[in-house]
Amino acid sequence: QVQLVEFGGGLVQAGGSLRLSCAGDGRTFSSYAMGWFRQAPGKEREFVAATSWTGRTIRYADSVKGRFTISRDNAKNTVYLQMNSLKPEDTAVYYCAKSSGTIPIPTIAQYDYWGQGTQVTVSS
Repeated sequence: QVQLVEFGGGLVQAGGSLRLSCAGDGRTFSSYAMGWFRQAPGKEREFVAATSWTGRTIRYADSVKGRFTISRDNAKNTVYLQMNSLKPEDTAVYYCAKSSGTIPIPTIAQYDYWGQGTQVTVSS
């Protein structure tokens, strides 16, 4: 059973930065793609970013391109999301997830293990 725990959420002013971390526990996830998703109140969960297990293939949602950076350290079973130039519309609960495959695909059904989520609030 893979357990994922997110860290790093919080309250930040617009234009600020936060770095989210997601630590894996138990079975290693180094062979699988990892992704970040978010869910704002009253909205569906949406894709944010994903990385292949090598880190060489990365995908971003258009809304975060140029502002967010996903990375991973397989030796530490950890994936990161650096978020810069934050906007109020980035406010959401952010979830990391392990893919069942090696290619980063922005489809929720592709991900089989999820963290509990961490709240990110951006004030205007």
